[in-house]
Amino acid sequence: MAFEGLASKLQETLKKLKGKGKLTEKDIKEAMREVKLALLEADVNYKVVKQFVANVSEKCVGAEVLESLTPAQQVIKIVNDELTALMGVSESKINYSDQGPTVLMLVGLQGAGKTTMCGKLALHMRKKNKKPLLVACDIYRPAAIKQLEVVGKQIDVPVFSMGDKVSAVDIAKAGIANARENGYNLVIIDTAGRLHIDEDLMQELRDVKSAVNPNEILLVVDSMTGQDAVNVSDTFNDSLDVSGVILTKLDGDTRGGAALSIRHITGKPIKFAGVGEKMNDVEVFHPDRMASRILGMGDVLSLIEKAQQAIDEKEAQQLSDRMMNQEFNFDDYLMAMEQMKKLGPLNKLLEMVPGVNSQQLGDIDFSEGEKQLSKVKAMIQSMTAKERRNPSLVAHSASRKKRIAQGSGASIQEVNKLLKGYEMMKKNMKQFKSIQKNAKKGLLGKLPFFS
Repeated sequence: MAFEGLASKLQETLKKLKGKGKLTEKDIKEAMREVKLALLEADVNYKVVKQFVANVSEKCVGAEVLESLTPAQQVIKIVNDELTALMGVSESKINYSDQGPTVLMLVGLQGAGKTTMCGKLALHMRKKNKKPLLVACDIYRPAAIKQLEVVGKQIDVPVFSMGDKVSAVDIAKAGIANARENGYNLVIIDTAGRLHIDEDLMQELRDVKSAVNPNEILLVVDSMTGQDAVNVSDTFNDSLDVSGVILTKLDGDTRGGAALSIRHITGKPIKFAGVGEKMNDVEVFHPDRMASRILGMGDVLSLIEKAQQAIDEKEAQQLSDRMMNQEFNFDDYLMAMEQMKKLGPLNKLLEMVPGVNSQQLGDIDFSEGEKQLSKVKAMIQSMTAKERRNPSLVAHSASRKKRIAQGSGASIQEVNKLLKGYEMMKKNMKQFKSIQKNAKKGLLGKLPFFS
């Protein structure tokens, strides 16, 4: 979980301040010492930590905070604002071309995840009505071209390649020409990396940059390398003047030092973050939302956007109508489960909910919940089409229950539990519809539980 250690320590420190009521300069000083230690343990660059703590301390000891009726809340706001500023204040958008295709050039060390990120960006931007073309310019790493072709096939995005005997510069120029000829308005160039930074690598990248004049040079960095990620970013930026950074494996980086240091050290914005292994596991990097997540204040906007992208609005409305009219059956139940599954793992969704502590989430075994949902799905799929449309057929038949249990690897008790849950849902929907109906008539005050 991203920032897990830092989030729990910062939340705990700020929670102590809430319990004190009025604050003194001594309280602030002790809190800032804990904040400093938390940031250093999260592998944040020392210069960044020093500047951050100095900024927060200066603002926290002002009269506005110490004489406030809610000083702890003022401190939390200051920490939140400074965290946001550290990571870049606001979302940094892609610089799209007005004429011809927009060209994105991805650079970075070998193993950072450039090739996979090319595919993730192509898929992400296709959802925004772009027509992407992937261009294979890594002519050195064995099977690099094949890997990009596999990625392209997986997401149904074409890949332009000329093999590994042609120079990267010629491939890049030919790829852009191909995009113009075939109406692709977005070109993503996958360049070669090395296990370490060397002059040959940098010269080739400078040559490609000079030849195609990309709209964006995006540096792909493995966030789990911590301080080294910051050093790599600084070196690439000095040589190529990158326009932005993409952090990969942010979901696996429990410290988060790279995300909090890169913007400050290089002056370049973090534009995207890789948050999982699937092709759609990429997010636009919002500094303000990330700061809110770190401080346990949630990220409702990202949750809403995720739902809007993943859930079919028409299907959702049909489900809602059927539920309200008590026509909801197990076919609908399956559809609802599939819609929810598109949102991603439950623990990632809960991180976006305000007030949910990441440390508390660590104690929950989410895999059990996932297993239970799989079992529910297996039970429903073991029913006949007629049974799914009319669950009462199963409720009143021991032989049907036995067949469903055997077909899904569940017990009779689990089948009964599923049926009981379904009946309870129908009952609740009936009550809710009655409340809604009475509310329209102005009768809420006459209902016993509203009187």
